[in-house]
Parts: sequence; structure tokens; C-alpha cells
Amino acid sequence: MIFAIIPVVLAVFGGVHWYVWKRLVRDVSAPRGRWRRTGTVLTVVLPLLSLGALLGGRLLPLAEERWLAWPGYLWLAALLYLILALVVGEAVRPLLRRALPTKEPQAELEPEPSAEPSRRLFVARTVAIGAAAAATATVGYGTYGVLRGPRLKYVSVPLAKLPAKADGYRIAVVSDIHLGPILGRAHTQRIVDTINGARPDLVAIVGDLVDGSVPELGPAAEPLAQLRARDGSYFVTGNHEYFSGADQWVDFVRELGVHPLENARVEIGAGFDLAGVNDIAGASHGEAPDYVKALDDRDRTRAAVLLAHQPVMIHEAVKHGVDLQLSGHTHGGQLWPGNYVAALANPTVAGLERYGDTQLYVTRGAGAWGPPVRVGAPSDITIVTLGSLKT
Repeated sequence: MIFAIIPVVLAVFGGVHWYVWKRLVRDVSAPRGRWRRTGTVLTVVLPLLSLGALLGGRLLPLAEERWLAWPGYLWLAALLYLILALVVGEAVRPLLRRALPTKEPQAELEPEPSAEPSRRLFVARTVAIGAAAAATATVGYGTYGVLRGPRLKYVSVPLAKLPAKADGYRIAVVSDIHLGPILGRAHTQRIVDTINGARPDLVAIVGDLVDGSVPELGPAAEPLAQLRARDGSYFVTGNHEYFSGADQWVDFVRELGVHPLENARVEIGAGFDLAGVNDIAGASHGEAPDYVKALDDRDRTRAAVLLAHQPVMIHEAVKHGVDLQLSGHTHGGQLWPGNYVAALANPTVAGLERYGDTQLYVTRGAGAWGPPVRVGAPSDITIVTLGSLKT
């Protein structure tokens, strides 16, 4: 099935680049001009770099992959916003043409034959420059937001079963760090420093820590050993761990002092249970999420907080009487209007929602997959403050 789709995807990819070349190169330049030659070369090379970035993780060592990842992924983000800007430009073109003044020809003279072509060229260049400027500014700001690191977000969640002594308990929720060819050790260090600065009672790493193997990315993850929280740090797998060797990563984070919850549960001294289940992707590796093992033999009078990477897992959480599920996975859509696409596959894209007696909180994540760019979905580390109704 996937092989039948590939030609269609490549055809669409090629058609989109042809449209960009037409509007940004052909329509605005002389046939044998320097920009025509340069723009044509870029329109061929940039999509090849993007394809190389997408395939590089499976074919190249990390050091070589970086050379493709930066330009290839950034071009994908730029391409998205170029297309959106050019589509807006299609609507603007006729308005610009009508707004331009025209020369009134003298009675005995014909209008200049070059007037209309000049007007078309002016409009084409105006739209092209505007689209390029809008896309560059959008991608530039979105890249700055990712490389700067996530900001703290604060959410209060009242739980009916939480004892009074646990009122105000603070969990730092971080997900989708996505260490890989672009985001590395410095990114991890920024996240650790931000979490430690918030002084949480517990740290929950809710999957998609890495995009690569332990030998390649172990050093980038090492700052996690510096996490400080009274009740420790916990980790559950995301779907990307299963692309990278989940068992190795579970063992590695354990060595760093982070406690993996593989379909397991611990009792937190403050008076609630913390459970974690493997990601859905683990099913194809013989490590499927097991809610029965993680939840069914617990004391139902105690509040239960579940770490589960994907929001769609909320339906099983409701069945098993979970009070709060903490998830990531969606990136909040990462690149607007991706949030509308993410909503098609996830019950909640970002934020706090209630499903029966169970609440679900979805963080937008602390990193980025593919393009190191976020637009309309800023990265975050969320401090979830639990509230007791028994105070």
C-alpha cells in the first residue's frame, strides 16, 4: 500500500515546487537572467535536501545527517509558508493590478505596448517579495522559539480523591524533546535547567525523548541525570523510542537516575498513585500498553495519575478509573495550520479537557520533530499543580 502512495506524494511534492518556481522565479525574472538560473538551481537542490533529511535518519550516521537536516527541514517549513503566502497572493494580484495607475494616452498616440507587461511584472515581483518576506519572518521567528528552549506553563488540576496533604503538589510535565540531528545536548541542558529552576515535586517525561540510537544520542541525553525533584523523575516511552531502540533507551535513562514506568505503578508518598504505560507503538515490538498490569490491582480510593504518551490513550484510562492522564505527542500541531490536522487524530491537541471522571492534560512538548520550527504552538514545560477538594 505504501509503495502505491509514494509516486503520488512525489508528484504532489514536485508540483508544489513547480508552482513555487513559477511564481518566485519564472514570473519575476528575465529568461536568461542570473536570478532565473540561480532560482532554478535552488528549486531543484532544496527539495533534494529535504528528501535527504527525511531519509537520512535511516541511511546515514548522525554526524552526516546533520548536514542534510538543517537546510532540508528548514526548507520544508519555509515551503509551507511560501505556499500559504502565495495562495493569498493569488487573491491580491487582481486588486494590485486595478490599483496601479495607468497612463492616459494622448488622442493621436497609441498606448505604450510595454505598459501591460510592465504592470504584470511589477505585480508579480510585489507578490513574490511579500510571500518570501512573510515566509522568512515566520520561519525565522519559529526557529528562534525552538532554539531558545521551552517556557514554563502553569496549570492547576483539582482531583476529587487527592488527600489534603497533597494539595499544591507540583509535577513538571515534559514531552517530545526529540533529541536528534538538530536538537542536542545544549537543548537537554536548557530543559533540565528550566525544570530545576521551577523546583517541582516530581518530573514526568512523557515520551519521544529521542530520534536516534543510544550510541549516537546518549551524550545528548546525559544532562537528564541532573534533574532534581523530591519524589524523583519518571519516564514512559513514546512512539519514536520504538524507531530508535526502546529497550536500550529504557535502560539508559534508568542509568541516568530517571525511573522508567513500563506498564507499572508506584505509590507517591504525598497520597496518590503514579502509573505509566508503554506507547501504542510498542505493540509491534511485543511491548504493548498494559493497563491491567499498571492499574487494576490498585486501591481505587487513591487518586491515580497516568503517564501515557498519546492523548488517544485516554479512552482506556477512563475505563480503568484514572483521575488524570498526562500526555504529549501532538506538539500542539507544531506548524500552523497543523493543529487542525492533529485534531483529526487526537481527542485533545493541547491543554486540559475532561472525559467523564477522567481529566486529560496534553503538553505541546519541549522540542520539535523535523523542522526545528514552531508556529502557533510554542514549546512548553508544564507545571501541573494538583489540587485537593478535601481541604
